[in-house]
Amino acid sequence: MAMRSMLSSVKIPMARALRCNISPLVMGILNVTPDSFFDGGKHHTMEGALDHALRMIEEGADIIDIGGESTRPYADPVPEEEELRRIVPVIEALRASSDILISVDTYKAGVADAALRAGADIINDISGLTYDDAMAQVVARNDAWVVIMHIKGTPRNMQVDPHYDDVVVEISEFLRLQMDHAVRAGVDPEKIIIDPGIGFGKRVEDNLRILKMLGEFKKLGRPVLIGTSMKSFIGKVAGLPIEERVEGTLASLAVALMNGADILRVHDVKKAKKVLMTVKAVMDA
Repeated sequence: MAMRSMLSSVKIPMARALRCNISPLVMGILNVTPDSFFDGGKHHTMEGALDHALRMIEEGADIIDIGGESTRPYADPVPEEEELRRIVPVIEALRASSDILISVDTYKAGVADAALRAGADIINDISGLTYDDAMAQVVARNDAWVVIMHIKGTPRNMQVDPHYDDVVVEISEFLRLQMDHAVRAGVDPEKIIIDPGIGFGKRVEDNLRILKMLGEFKKLGRPVLIGTSMKSFIGKVAGLPIEERVEGTLASLAVALMNGADILRVHDVKKAKKVLMTVKAVMDA
């Protein structure tokens, strides 16, 4: 099998790619924020953000996920006007430069609506459509894709003593309920992606359990997105600072793919593609 067929091409529509099991899709992270936990401040100018996005596309990204508000633990919210100021010019510039799938990481319906009108394709909502009552309707009205993610609490308090009796069962039930909510609001069920929310209100053992049991989330019948890139649980497992979490991140991506992940959200697209290509070859052998 040719290497190009093992991993998706940006020319293949996402719906077709997922239906045909052309996976994984790689989602490159583009934070246009001054304070994101890993790359805050690196790409906060429009020119810098566009250059980085185009570089990730060259390296093989299938989706670019643009974020204008940090959702790291203990982060404060950003006003809607500021979030729009950060992301809309980047979306417009990227859309003018590429036909790449554009995702926007926001939980605000007003930001989502403006982002979709500016050329975005996907809304990646960390709250799973719970923070803003109008979000599901915005997604439906724009016939957009949506990522429904699980979070316990808010970024400001999510890591304050989170607890689960059964993390997989509880997250699965939340995702099922929010998928139903989205469909009732008019969202196309074929355009729903689910994300168990690694690192968002979870202990180290919860994150590890989610990765091990990804097959349980696949039972919900929707593509599964996983974001482990450079997160603190990787550092805690090996006792490493953030700048030394690359190898742990790549190991977690391999585990996620082998356990059923369809979309991997990463900071370093080039390294991720190399690892995922090898894992996919083993899986297809």
